Amino acid sequence: MKITIVLIACAIGLIEAQNGLKVDVVSLPSDCLQKSQNGDFLSMHYTGTLTDGKKFDSSFDRNQPFRFRLGSGQVIKGWDLGLTEMCPGEKRKLTIPSSLGYGQRGAGNVIPGGATLLFDVELVSISKS
Repeated sequence: MKITIVLIACAIGLIEAQNGLKVDVVSLPSDCLQKSQNGDFLSMHYTGTLTDGKKFDSSFDRNQPFRFRLGSGQVIKGWDLGLTEMCPGEKRKLTIPSSLGYGQRGAGNVIPGGATLLFDVELVSISKS
């Protein structure tokens, strides 16, 4: 049993390493009755910065969580991959390579092409609709 758990953990780490996505769990709630899955609607608070520390967006500035459907392509690929299996109240730090973000095109005058994106995220709630 212990060997199986170790192998599963290693496989997940290899997948993350291969696509360049880094997910750091900053804090977990004491109870987790539900975890996020593709198809769920998530309400997230987040702050996005570039590697030089420049903030490019934050739901906190609008005082309202951002709501989207996980796994549906409504957000960048790094979010769809990095926010699965998350508990309400959990906080993570995502380091998203440009290939899972805005690629070489960037996003307007705010995010340059090829930029690595850093997101501090907190899952506020999960709903099925």
